[in-house]
Amino acid sequence: MAHNKNEGGLGRYYADLHIHIGRTASGRPVKITGARTLTLANILHEAAEVKGIDIIGVIDSHVPDVLDELEQAMEKHGWREHEEGGVSAGKVTLLLGSEIEVYDGHCHGPIHVLVFLPTVQAMRTFSRWLGQRVKNISLSSQRIYASGRELQAAAKEHGGWFIPAHAFTPFKSLYGKGVQHSLTEVFDPDRIDAIELGLSADTAMADQIAELHRYPYLTNSDAHSLRKIAREYEQVRLAAPTFAELEKALRGEDGRTIIANYGLNPKLGKYHRTVCERCLAPVSPEAERCPACGHHRFVKGVFDRLAELKTAEHGPKRPPYIYQVPLEFIPGLGPKAYEKLLARFGTEMSVLHEAAEEALAETVGEKLARLIVLARSGALAIEAGGGGKYGKVQES
Repeated sequence: MAHNKNEGGLGRYYADLHIHIGRTASGRPVKITGARTLTLANILHEAAEVKGIDIIGVIDSHVPDVLDELEQAMEKHGWREHEEGGVSAGKVTLLLGSEIEVYDGHCHGPIHVLVFLPTVQAMRTFSRWLGQRVKNISLSSQRIYASGRELQAAAKEHGGWFIPAHAFTPFKSLYGKGVQHSLTEVFDPDRIDAIELGLSADTAMADQIAELHRYPYLTNSDAHSLRKIAREYEQVRLAAPTFAELEKALRGEDGRTIIANYGLNPKLGKYHRTVCERCLAPVSPEAERCPACGHHRFVKGVFDRLAELKTAEHGPKRPPYIYQVPLEFIPGLGPKAYEKLLARFGTEMSVLHEAAEEALAETVGEKLARLIVLARSGALAIEAGGGGKYGKVQES
């Protein structure tokens, strides 16, 4: 559902570039922790008909069965690849991506990265290369037995993008609980196309790290279930929803750009503040033991980790980061109210961005309508999350 085109033939599109496959059409697991309903067909339907997203990144596209399923669907439905990359799948453009775990002698914790490629054939070729360096090419987020720089080189050789995923979460991320303090310890900085903020940091938080100022930021859902699709996303200005056009937006070329990042308030993330590993009580990162239960091990929050890594006060001028509160986080908005909203307004994007408060109130009542409108402006009170537990919106 691209917005009307203007500004020299450019239009506005919503993109969520980090969606997992839970199961293949035959029922084989891909992302073990992903929902069984997270199939390619269901993802495409959810993105187009429920969420209102225009461009999706399926980041388990390296799996041979997923590629087979996609090509069969293309033949069945008459879908075609864009000349500039990406698969036109009805109302949605599908970009083929792969999430891979890097762990080498330069880092002490696994780092997840995303590789995106322009065509099915490019992903087929990359999948064969990757299959020689992972234990199971049919599963998601596998550890690669190659260095980060080798993986970057392969991505570029196949015409792809390389993006560190959920870069600040405590586990399996570039700036997580490992000892590395700079991306240059693991990667070639000239072969990184963007940084994924990943449900736990906003633009201002990330810009405390000076070496990131050169990169664009992406806000993606990392969806492990259909409902989680588009809990974070970006709005982009493109001439068409293609791989090449989105690459121009990442580079800020020819008027193509990221217009805005829509992401969770970092307080809603699962790892915002440091908490006790055992009881999840908030603790100071300098404490020796939890004041609530006496345990001595903590899960360091993103807020505190970034305070350790801070090398800058301010970053470059960037697109606005708009705090997005997904409908499932709105207190009191249950399944019946959700279905009423979709029945009237069509998609979640329409509810979150376009529906007037009066029309919302007619549909689900004044209280829920007011909460949805307050969510648009980031005015809802948030109780911070931590230790794997999401934050929550307070009802006051």
